[in-house]
Amino acid sequence: MNSFFFPLLLLGGFVQAPAPGPGRQAPAAKAVAAAAPVITWSAERRLTLADFQARAPLGNPLSASTSSNIKADAACKDYVFSSTVAATFDPNTSWVRNPQKASEALLRHEQLHFDITEMYTRIMRQRLQLFAARANCEKLQPGFNNTTKLVYADWDREQNRYDMETNHGLNAVRQAAWEKQTAAKLEMLKPFAQ
Repeated sequence: MNSFFFPLLLLGGFVQAPAPGPGRQAPAAKAVAAAAPVITWSAERRLTLADFQARAPLGNPLSASTSSNIKADAACKDYVFSSTVAATFDPNTSWVRNPQKASEALLRHEQLHFDITEMYTRIMRQRLQLFAARANCEKLQPGFNNTTKLVYADWDREQNRYDMETNHGLNAVRQAAWEKQTAAKLEMLKPFAQ
């Protein structure tokens, strides 16, 4: 019943092993399950138990963990700023300890972590729209990073407050209150939905 957050702007490259030379065979690959694609938030598509594909870590006392992220990109083309922002859920790092015993309440709690991520994705879009009006394409990165960093910090605090106030979803009254207030905030931020 916890969310893990991965801040944006991770740049990386892919390393590929050299192809085997003539007369050599590639080493046998271990059988690895294909990674599930990330799920982009949608009002029509709710999380299911099947979406939580990672194994629960030993020693972790939680019943489940949602790995959600706000992915943001920005660019300037011909000195015109543009950005994209999406709330995503990673099935490969999200888990439910015991799917056979998982309750609907547990799944609703985890869904709300993802909904909170969407709420802050909309806030990010709103802030980037304001940023675009004054964006300096020659100094884009520092301004973009400062704008997004504040949203990431607020998002992280909100996720932690949600778990604390609902006791990781075990307090049904507080859970219901969070569901209601998050739905209202998503509605209020609807102009910034995709």
